[in-house]
Amino acid sequence: MTEHPTSHEPRQAAPPAASSATPHRAPNTAAAGPGGLPGRPTPHGPAEVAEMSPAAPRGDDSAHTADNRCEEPGADAGGTPWQGPGDGGTAGGVGRPRPCPEGTPAVPPPAAPHGVPVESGARGEQPARASEQAAGPAAPPARSAHPAESSEVLAARQAGGDRLRFIGAATRRIARGIDLDEIVLGLCRATVPTFADAILVYLRDPLPVGDERPTGPVVLRLRRTDRIPEEPDTNGGRLPMLPAQPDLSPAMGGSAAELSEVLPGGPLAEVLRGVRPLFGEVQAARAALPELLGPLTQLPAGHRVILAPLRGRRRVIGAAVFLRRPDRPAFEADDLLVAAQLATHTALGVDKAVLYGREAYIADALQRTMLPDSLPQPTGVRLASRYLPAAETARVGGDWYDAIPLPGSRVALVVGAVMGHSMTSAAIMGQLRTTAQTLAGLDLPPQEVLHHLDEQAQRLGSDRMATCLYAVYDPVAHRIMVANAGHPPPVMLHRGGRAEVLNVPPGAPIGVGGVDFEAVELDAPAGATLVLYTDGLVESRIRDVWTGIEQLRERLTETARLTGPNPPPLEPLCDEVLDMLGPGDRDDDIALLAARFDGIAPSDVAYWYLDPKAQTAGQARRLARRALSRWGLEELTDQLELLVSEVVTNAVRYAERPITLRLLRTDVLRCEVGDDVPQLPRLRQARPSDEGGRGLYLVNRMARRWGATRLSTGKVVWFELSMPFGGTP
Repeated sequence: MTEHPTSHEPRQAAPPAASSATPHRAPNTAAAGPGGLPGRPTPHGPAEVAEMSPAAPRGDDSAHTADNRCEEPGADAGGTPWQGPGDGGTAGGVGRPRPCPEGTPAVPPPAAPHGVPVESGARGEQPARASEQAAGPAAPPARSAHPAESSEVLAARQAGGDRLRFIGAATRRIARGIDLDEIVLGLCRATVPTFADAILVYLRDPLPVGDERPTGPVVLRLRRTDRIPEEPDTNGGRLPMLPAQPDLSPAMGGSAAELSEVLPGGPLAEVLRGVRPLFGEVQAARAALPELLGPLTQLPAGHRVILAPLRGRRRVIGAAVFLRRPDRPAFEADDLLVAAQLATHTALGVDKAVLYGREAYIADALQRTMLPDSLPQPTGVRLASRYLPAAETARVGGDWYDAIPLPGSRVALVVGAVMGHSMTSAAIMGQLRTTAQTLAGLDLPPQEVLHHLDEQAQRLGSDRMATCLYAVYDPVAHRIMVANAGHPPPVMLHRGGRAEVLNVPPGAPIGVGGVDFEAVELDAPAGATLVLYTDGLVESRIRDVWTGIEQLRERLTETARLTGPNPPPLEPLCDEVLDMLGPGDRDDDIALLAARFDGIAPSDVAYWYLDPKAQTAGQARRLARRALSRWGLEELTDQLELLVSEVVTNAVRYAERPITLRLLRTDVLRCEVGDDVPQLPRLRQARPSDEGGRGLYLVNRMARRWGATRLSTGKVVWFELSMPFGGTP
């Protein structure tokens, strides 16, 4: 401790030559804080400030001393961790006087000329000051008769400032967490070992969300524990555990309960209802702690346990227990305020994390319900898909994909991306996807589908923009028709391993308005794979779109080399494509759709045009019988002739132009009958007196599947029959 001169000791005047020299400073001292943490250096006291200042004329120098006194700024927020006044901290605090800068002497008040009275002015001097100055230098000002009292005040200021700095640092660490585990971990790491030697955090299970009123008993689950770990000594061994190490969970060698049911009206319920933290030796806490931690848990004696309820915005959601070992100073009364601040910020953070988690779950579930649960497997094409959200913090996006079966065994492949990441983007994506499915059911050309999607986007709002690529694959003709609306071009992987970027007109995004879309028809050879994707796969902060497209093409080529002449399987191919993403490539969500074109061989297709006459039904039966004989499917002759006769008869009755009859042999036998009448047939129950109305009933009973699709030129009615054993081509 620095020795201070008393008021009756004579003051020595500093020599003039030493006025600009560095003043003598007492050596700093430090005391050990709780848990072995070092204390702050002891600052100079007020007496040392006076000794380091040059002598000045005495008199009424109380105001003069205040004018020349410099104030010490507060410590940096990231300074020494908090220590209580009884933990070995030293005196000092914010607002404490400190020496003036070195080399800057204190300016004495101007001396009054002889015989001129000094007027009271800004310094508050009295007229008697002139006579006091003439009497010569006066004795130094009297100091406090109780120096120890001044040290206690400074120590209290120091402790208060350290507490505030600790609370600020701890709450910032807690607030950085987004999910539940990060917030609880932030509380544990902020308090151990600075504030406590061990901590147990209990939260309600399950945690209520928002205004939900939980039903059933209140159960607290031990969410996390933390304590000062054993440290190896200099010889590599382990330091022995203290005899009264705080008791924690069974996972950490303790006996604290993992689950605790809060009994209505019990001591724990009363403490949680009171909200305020309590010392462990208080009667209410002494009765509540065994109910929370279990009856076998051993706790330190004295003010070394604090039970702090965690209260959120609407209700108590848990409790935190802070513990100190007997070798460390006990908690003080002000530490209850620290525990209350930590508990409040933690509870509000848990509320925030629960609400965020619920919103993220709802958004993710909403978006995934707008995407297809499973892809269809139409004839002549195999499909695989992947969808990846952008990140955990931005799950909701506007990317989508779809595969829509069309008449004639064709399939529509759709990939699109709504601009933005929000619930609004996901909602717009759902509307555009539904619109695309409806337009595809009308069998419109791809460019017409994009035109109607553009009109729909404009009806949704002026800033509702999206990109989309719409393609229709015909397995019979081995052709694909593609129209693009500002979307990245597809990549075709051929059977020999060559990958090429298809030359498709880019078009304008959907929602711009007043733009014509163009469709191109390209070859789709058997064994080729078409890869459709959104811009999140090829564009990021570290690469542009065309660089990413070239990397995608190279990755497809490298993957095809691994399988030789045979095309790679679709599912592993999609995984290989996603593996091209690097650490900084997940800036946007990604939708990926891969289609393997198997096609239908011309020998497995039979197609006829028939005039709408009364004899057409018999002619259709004969043609179908010959096709089955050629394919070796005579077992299906009776069923096929009956069903073809019923469907063709209905078409001939209302058609004005030639009807079409087509048979497709794949894994099933499919029959399609087309006419120029747009009205779709409906299954109905015929009355006993009705002469007709039983044709579709027979089709429904005998066919494996059946349906009707409206076209731009009429409709198509189709049905499928299962292949006999050994009849698959």
